[in-house]
Amino acid sequence: MTLPPPRARVHAFTDDALGTHDAVGLAEEIRSGRISAAEAVDAAIDRLEKLQPELNGLVCTDFDRARARAARPSEGFFAGVPTLVKDNSDVQGLPTQQGCSAYVAERAAADGDFATMFFAQGLIGLGKSQLSEFGFSCSAEFRDLDPVRNPWNTGYSSGASSAGSAVMVAAGAVPIAHANDGGGSIRIPAACNGLVGLKPTRGRVPQDKMLREQPLQIVADGVVTRSVRDTAAFLRESEKQHRNLKLPPIGDVRGPGKKRLKIAMLVDSIGDLKSDPEVVDVVRAAAGDLEALGHQVEEISMPVPEYFRDDFLGYWSVLSTFLLATGKKNLGPGFDRALTDNLSRGLARHGLRNGWKLPLALGRLGASKQVSARFFRQYDAVLTPVLALPTPELGWLDPSQPYEVVIERLIQLVNFTPLQNATGDPAISLPLATGRNGMPIGVQVATGRGHEARLLELAYELEAAVGFARIFDDASS
Repeated sequence: MTLPPPRARVHAFTDDALGTHDAVGLAEEIRSGRISAAEAVDAAIDRLEKLQPELNGLVCTDFDRARARAARPSEGFFAGVPTLVKDNSDVQGLPTQQGCSAYVAERAAADGDFATMFFAQGLIGLGKSQLSEFGFSCSAEFRDLDPVRNPWNTGYSSGASSAGSAVMVAAGAVPIAHANDGGGSIRIPAACNGLVGLKPTRGRVPQDKMLREQPLQIVADGVVTRSVRDTAAFLRESEKQHRNLKLPPIGDVRGPGKKRLKIAMLVDSIGDLKSDPEVVDVVRAAAGDLEALGHQVEEISMPVPEYFRDDFLGYWSVLSTFLLATGKKNLGPGFDRALTDNLSRGLARHGLRNGWKLPLALGRLGASKQVSARFFRQYDAVLTPVLALPTPELGWLDPSQPYEVVIERLIQLVNFTPLQNATGDPAISLPLATGRNGMPIGVQVATGRGHEARLLELAYELEAAVGFARIFDDASS
């Protein structure tokens, strides 16, 4: 595959109806009458059309319906704000292709549970955003399609699996977009693209039937945004649509909290797997910022046993085994597993060879929530890298490489995010630094089950104290 020459700082921010507004700001512009929903949607469509040839974040568009809805916007806090839905959740009238070219998806008969809640907030969908095949890789690169490219530098990975949503938010096409996370797929693309990405507590946000009926519900739905207040507002409005009575309410979080917290810090991962020194420096700098704000930070060693990595990989592998074995029944009669990529097929083989271990793996993964609960009786939060390495260049995780190469590189890179998918705890990625290569570096803060409000309060503090780099800040862009 021949890629165009890399280009830095690719974005569509300009002096149109969207300007540089975040979603909360744009919603206020529309409510006040300073701009109309139709103007916001038209500007977003123009920006998407400008960015798509270079970033490749869209799968399909829904522009005609979006314009019709903008002419008569619905009620909701985000009324008239344009958005995208990730292409593993159903939107009525659009196919759900899941990043896979091995079949042709039928158009969904109805909105899924997530889209129903999302659009009830007043958001207007402009189409579906791209993901890595079935969401298995943390880089949206493909066997037979162009990759999703990072707008900070198009020669680099955009992260994944919620790559398409992340690049279009970072580059200014829309201010907020759907993402979901089964091993870091909200937090990783947020980190790679300089965004805020919060994985909610298990059961907090409605999700489609296919995801919520997994043997272990590791996937959580949410959004990627450019500001903490957008993520906070999404969760507040989501809670109005769907209130899980087993979880403490998040409520309306609009700024830092007053309580000073005891925060653990980890820089190396399971089995003492070392993080890149540049990543470590960013995490330590964030710890220093938190201490300057009055919080107590204590460095600890990874408390998670080495078998966690094998258990999580085993579970992911069995999901691939199931998807490929049942593709003709569940995805479409034309499904051809030979057209899936080497990563999907390699995971499926791993699942077949190791499926006998699944009961033990599921038991230990499920029990991790009790281990986490004990940990968070000692600490209020934990600070870690999002990725153990800086954002890689495109090609490093190309899924047409041998499975053994790709999976080893994924294991090197993705060390910190899967734990919260097993425990069900919330975690947030914050864009607190840029690396020597000019790419964003995200820092993760996680906390105990149900305490998203604590994460948002910390995020507001860091946003104000440190600031988040913006892709349009460079006058040469």
